[in-house]
Amino acid sequence: MASDPLSRLTTRLGFFIVEDFSMLPFSAAIEPLRMANRISDQALYHWSIISEKGAPVKASNESKIDADYSINEAPGFDIVFICGGIDVEKKITPEILNWCQHLSSQHIIMGAICTGSLILAQAGLLKGYRCTIHWENMPGMQEAFPDTIISQELFVIDRDRLTCGGGIAPLDMMLTIIRENFGTTLAAEISEEYLCDRIRDQQDHQKIPLRHRLGTSQPKLSEVVELMESNIEEPISLDELAGHVNLSRRQLERLFRKHLDCVPTRYYLEIRLRRARQLLHQTNQSIVEIALACGFVSAPHFSKCYRDLFKVPPREDRRRHE
Repeated sequence: MASDPLSRLTTRLGFFIVEDFSMLPFSAAIEPLRMANRISDQALYHWSIISEKGAPVKASNESKIDADYSINEAPGFDIVFICGGIDVEKKITPEILNWCQHLSSQHIIMGAICTGSLILAQAGLLKGYRCTIHWENMPGMQEAFPDTIISQELFVIDRDRLTCGGGIAPLDMMLTIIRENFGTTLAAEISEEYLCDRIRDQQDHQKIPLRHRLGTSQPKLSEVVELMESNIEEPISLDELAGHVNLSRRQLERLFRKHLDCVPTRYYLEIRLRRARQLLHQTNQSIVEIALACGFVSAPHFSKCYRDLFKVPPREDRRRHE
């Protein structure tokens, strides 16, 4: 099959749901397809709901969703998404794993929503692939499947595997699919219908709370990062940051290297640049105005730093998202 799964039309979609699946990401995946059909006044997309036995399935919010097919009755699809949720590991059966493996052998693109990535990994379908999952599940998945590359991105498209991190990330992933299938105009119109200010892409990362990464053992480091995030326009010097938490500059640098694998000045720079990227995509401010708002003394210096991090100049990045 083609190396890029979106290089062909992917208009027949199956959504496999397990008990206690997460309703929000499930809905965020299906709604853009419905809206694509409505706006175009055509049946561009067809989708079906699948459960293991074909019976209704209870979501984590206690709502029940009817299934159109069991895994033994399901017709052919271009993509099948595995929709996970709470304690998905307890819902995995040999029959589900065999079905996923069979679909893959038929060159059907396999996707996962929320913790559905764990089912694909258990079936051996993410070995050697880049994928993502909700940030709460990243450490456990990396431990259980060391031959899979876990990314912090909102969604990942790697060859014939499409995974996303749950929440509303499926909306962005499906809009990307729609854009590739039927063009930017339709995807943008759908985004506007749902009051989305932009379609996020694979360069956008999940915002993983620092407390989740560090636990409760590093309150001073967490406090310094909060200070950085609160002081973008007028950055605080490293000596001042260290003084706020009663550490020396050298002690603070050691903490950043040990726990964040980064020097504090670099970490602070990336915070400011990611804020600049938000402003670039979400406002009409000029490059100079954004540079000043994010603590840069000159537009050329800002542009160089931006290009170094995001691999594209700010002006070009804005043009791509217009």
